[in-house]
Amino acid sequence: MHRYFFAFFCLLSSQLVAQIKNPEYKQVLDSLYQNTVPLITIDEFSTIDKYNLYILDTREEDEFKVSHIKNARHVGNFWFDMRKVYDIPVNSTIVVYCSVGIRSEKIGEKLIDAGYKNVLNLYGGIFEWVNQGNPVYNQNGVQTAEIHTYNNNWDRWAERGTKVN
Repeated sequence: MHRYFFAFFCLLSSQLVAQIKNPEYKQVLDSLYQNTVPLITIDEFSTIDKYNLYILDTREEDEFKVSHIKNARHVGNFWFDMRKVYDIPVNSTIVVYCSVGIRSEKIGEKLIDAGYKNVLNLYGGIFEWVNQGNPVYNQNGVQTAEIHTYNNNWDRWAERGTKVN
């Protein structure tokens, strides 16, 4: 079953071309991803069954506090520990994300190595999520326009929202 799931999302990766509106951003993403974790587009994410879905934010806590995707669980990156996901069943669908998808790919690899079967990396990360007009929420659960842009080198890829770093 896992192989079919993986193959399905690998086939969909050819459709990712239309996903990213900025061709320069798409080129950067495609050059950085190692493709070790299947990608899921924002459009695909909006159609997946939310039952038994876990959304993991792999950015650092200060980034998560500024804004995150609704119902995301902060697991971090630098201090990531598998004990943060111990309660997630291995057959659950897990979508990992970070700013652009690089850190989340590394955490996704760890999850797959630990036996999780359905791990997907959000293509373009939270930057593309916001670029496409999707809502984000602050640490108090209130919708916000702010987006933590990691640093000045990456903030150019966040085309919408109020940039914080």
